[in-house]
Amino acid sequence: MNLGILKLFKLLFIVVLVQNIYADNKSFDFDLIKKGQDDNNTLLIVGGIQGDEPGGFMAASLITTHYKIQKGSVWIVPNLNFYSIIKRSRGPYGDMNRKFAKIPKNDPDYDSIQRIKEYISSDNVKLILNLHDGSGYYRKKYVDNMHSPHRWGQSSIIDQANLDIEQYGNLEKISQRVCTYLNKNLIRTEDSYLVHNTKTRMGDKEMEKTLTYFAINNGKAAFGNEASKSLPVHERAYYHLQALEEYMRVMGIEFTRSFDLTPKSVKNALDNDIYISLYDDKIKLPLSQIRNYLKYFPIKKDGSLEFTPSNPLTTIIKKGNIYSIHYGNRRMVKLKADYLDIESENPNIQMNIDGYEKNVEFGSIITAVNNFYVSPNTGYRVNVIGYQNKKQRNESGLKIRKQQILKRFSIDKKGKIYRIEFYKDKKFAGMILVNFEGKKAKELSLALKEKKIISKKI
Repeated sequence: MNLGILKLFKLLFIVVLVQNIYADNKSFDFDLIKKGQDDNNTLLIVGGIQGDEPGGFMAASLITTHYKIQKGSVWIVPNLNFYSIIKRSRGPYGDMNRKFAKIPKNDPDYDSIQRIKEYISSDNVKLILNLHDGSGYYRKKYVDNMHSPHRWGQSSIIDQANLDIEQYGNLEKISQRVCTYLNKNLIRTEDSYLVHNTKTRMGDKEMEKTLTYFAINNGKAAFGNEASKSLPVHERAYYHLQALEEYMRVMGIEFTRSFDLTPKSVKNALDNDIYISLYDDKIKLPLSQIRNYLKYFPIKKDGSLEFTPSNPLTTIIKKGNIYSIHYGNRRMVKLKADYLDIESENPNIQMNIDGYEKNVEFGSIITAVNNFYVSPNTGYRVNVIGYQNKKQRNESGLKIRKQQILKRFSIDKKGKIYRIEFYKDKKFAGMILVNFEGKKAKELSLALKEKKIISKKI
């Protein structure tokens, strides 16, 4: 992913007292991300209403980061109940999807419910799709415990067959179309989809409390898409994306995506395109292979932390001097703070990588095969974390090889990526990461030579 996409989700992290649960919840407001050109034929996608259903919110997140809407309008709420996602819970304050008929004002979910109701009720929104992961495999007749009418997985949910509205009122017909499309793209036969009409108006008291039924009662076509919890997360997301694309076709919405829609490609997009940027891009961390714990990590002296994630499911939670980075249900890394003043400048740094000179910005990830060297004329003190050097406090002007850096100080589990930190007087100025990626780095170095990007060799 182009790291420029980080700008899309720029957030200001405000320290929250963990003792105050309600205040903690308030710091996890959900995102509304609009793609395409706003019109009165908008698709509203909702993920994460229940935090223990990652297939749905992961698929919604991929729509925000890996899809381009070329014609039409799509609104995405990928993290409706963000606190429950972080807690890996169906709902820390009860099931949010049972609060749309009635909710007291002192309920911690009250503001989120009122806000999503406003989006559902918008004149622009014509169809709502709520993404869920359900147990087992829905079947119209009992087969066994995991394949029965009492299961929800692999089904397209409607509250009733038809709705008297101008557009998309033929709910059952649309739902059947989506199921037919999904059944042409199955990973295995067992994963087949069926329409599940809950017939909510006929006395289903639980379904009367849901988001989709609220939408139906406000004159909006609404559907639920369920992927089975028996499947791995990337396969659930695959089925959700297949369904989402067919709903977009139903609405005449045109789109492109940046990956092939296969289970393998979905897994790659979910697992590898994950970054977070700190302090106006002074630091960028790739999160896919990051270690569980990083010590002495530069944090602003007052404890505040401005960060920009590459997707709307990534956030940071502070507890004491530990800053935990979360991605969906997963805690990726704990950062143990080294509290420092932060230098405001963001200059380019002159470096030599495998014999070729280059100007490098703070926050960059450079690749090297053999060695790197930071020019001693930068005006900054350089500290290569893990480099074995007892003679010099400033490690600029030294040609440093991977073998000279202790592997346990790498930021990644493979032992290939290391921190180069820059200081001006006692202030932290920025960080550059060096990735000793072997063959890939060698290929990059050769490409740089051929394109003559590097000015000279020493």
